[in-house]
Amino acid sequence: MALETSPESPAPVRQIANAVAGWIDRLGAVWVEGQVAQVNRRPGMGTVFMTLRDTVADISVTVTCSRVLFDGLNPPLVEGASVIVHAKPSYYANRGTFSLYARDIRMVGLGELLARLERRRQLLAAEGLFAAELKQRLPFLPTKVGLVTAPNSAAERDVLDNARRRWPAVRFEVAYAAMQGQRSVPEVVEGLQRLDRDAEVDVIVVARGGGSVEDLLPFSDEHLVRAVHALRTPVVSAIGHEPDMPLLDLVADVRASTPTDAAKLVVPDVAEELRLVATARDRMRSGLGSWLHREQTMLDALRSRPALADPRSLLDARLEEVSALRERARRCLSHQLDRAGDEVGHHRARARALSPLQTLRRGYAVVQDDRGHVIASVAGVGAGSALSVRLADGRIHATTTDTETIEQELPDA
Repeated sequence: MALETSPESPAPVRQIANAVAGWIDRLGAVWVEGQVAQVNRRPGMGTVFMTLRDTVADISVTVTCSRVLFDGLNPPLVEGASVIVHAKPSYYANRGTFSLYARDIRMVGLGELLARLERRRQLLAAEGLFAAELKQRLPFLPTKVGLVTAPNSAAERDVLDNARRRWPAVRFEVAYAAMQGQRSVPEVVEGLQRLDRDAEVDVIVVARGGGSVEDLLPFSDEHLVRAVHALRTPVVSAIGHEPDMPLLDLVADVRASTPTDAAKLVVPDVAEELRLVATARDRMRSGLGSWLHREQTMLDALRSRPALADPRSLLDARLEEVSALRERARRCLSHQLDRAGDEVGHHRARARALSPLQTLRRGYAVVQDDRGHVIASVAGVGAGSALSVRLADGRIHATTTDTETIEQELPDA
């Protein structure tokens, strides 16, 4: 119903605002297509605020939805996604603002494509194809580098020229394949498998010089991702597309931002390596020189000690000790021999003093009968008995003429 106004009977602002609110309210729920420009989730609030803009005209509108609806989206809604929103338009008269209250949100176009890729990524990640422990280390200096790229492409020139500039002796085995379109996936997979069967190929580079999301779809193909996961040779992904990461970057062992960066990753820089070798040689020479100087200083200190400066000084001291000990031993032995000789002389003198021969020399004699018995008494000896008188220097044979008994005087007690 039209609002009747005139210069004489103008409508107040509140009336116009309420009329606009009523007209918008009669519009009912509508489906709106646009691109999410901003998402604002305020902590503690059950409402999420978004800005939805037109992809052609410079027009945007505020969209509100419940946190339950927003959190239930899979994949999560991100800024830049194209969506279709089923929403109820509303006009807040007090502030004069127009907004949409979303009842349903669906991703379409590129947003729907990215949503499918996100679901595929989640599925493959759940299977463990992107696990960090499965990543292989690149060889320091590969025997041969495999390259999968389009023929006569800028990516091929970047990889070959930069790698040969860094290491002129590097060898390449190139497997050409379509880098976009329907033939891309089977040709890339066939090239990867052929290079993987080559025993000399130590690393494989998949190179492309970037492109739109649609152009890079083959590098997020599940068949290609599983084929790369099954390879024994390390793979470097050099797609060269920074804003969006194809699934090949996740399954590859190393991701390079550009084909030029891939060339820097697969081969070392000969000039840098020579510099490192020279630095290491200088460090080893310095370390060895310091060690030799330290050892020489220690040897000089040892040689300056008296014991090593003149080793004979220790021998001379020990020789004097040995001579003194030998002389002492000689004196001790001589004294012991002298005492033993004196003792032997004493014993010999005592033995001689007690010898019967010594008694005979003092004038005594031993008288024996003809049978050799010693005669100790005149009894039993008669006249004419043959006797033998033993003297100190011989014997006297005699015959008794007479015997005489002498009274024996006993010594005083």
